[in-house]
Amino acid sequence: MRLAFVLPVVVVALATGMFVHGCEGGRGATDHGRGMPGQAAARIERLSVDVIETLPHDPKAFTQGLEMARGMLYESTGVSGRSTVTVGRPGAPPARGAQLPSPLFGEGITVVGPTLWQLTWRNGVAIERDARTLAELRRVPYPEEGWGVCHQPHRGRLVTTDGTSRLVFRDPGTLQKKGEVPVTIRGQRVGRLNELECVGDVVYANVWPTDRIVRIDVDTGEVTGDIAVPPLLSATERRGADVLNGIAAVPGTNQFLLTGKWWPRMFRVAFVPE
Repeated sequence: MRLAFVLPVVVVALATGMFVHGCEGGRGATDHGRGMPGQAAARIERLSVDVIETLPHDPKAFTQGLEMARGMLYESTGVSGRSTVTVGRPGAPPARGAQLPSPLFGEGITVVGPTLWQLTWRNGVAIERDARTLAELRRVPYPEEGWGVCHQPHRGRLVTTDGTSRLVFRDPGTLQKKGEVPVTIRGQRVGRLNELECVGDVVYANVWPTDRIVRIDVDTGEVTGDIAVPPLLSATERRGADVLNGIAAVPGTNQFLLTGKWWPRMFRVAFVPE
């Protein structure tokens, strides 16, 4: 999504602590209640972040999507006229990149075998690219807002977000809808789901415009983990940066890469119990 200051946020007190989220899908602040009386409370693991390594990151990158595949880091950036997609080793300058022509506003990305999908925000299209060269192969209609996307190959589907509390499942070849599930914490919807990362049957989602990540059971839509990301940038760095957005699982480990919009650094982290 866009700059963090363009939309007021609503602070909702949950049993897991103070959970901050914006109003859903631009339709105004919503309160969906706390579930039916007597509803069994799902266990939500409270997690924090253990920083393992700090890496450089392009401070001009308005990060919208981040994903590791075959040892390479793919990144999509936004802002009309400045949107890009790049690939390279984590912490190194990109080996290859492609520019999106104006007025396209780049959003989430995911690698699907030899190709890569890149969503756009409100431009009504998604772009399929060659994952090696990043050359554009085709555009397909995408009438909803594009925010985040990740791939569940064992289920033969993509998982996408549109800035609301929905996870929408799509065919990885056509992007046609195959279903959806609302994301909730003890019966209360969690809005402003943004950049996604699929890890098996679990999806991690940045919650715009906060420093929180939620871990979601995609079968039920229930949040099973609530990750409070501490301040990772210095006060000086924060003045030139925008919100946390960008989460990529490091294959073969329990680690993730985290960064944000216009952040000068990226962090290799593990999620640990508070």
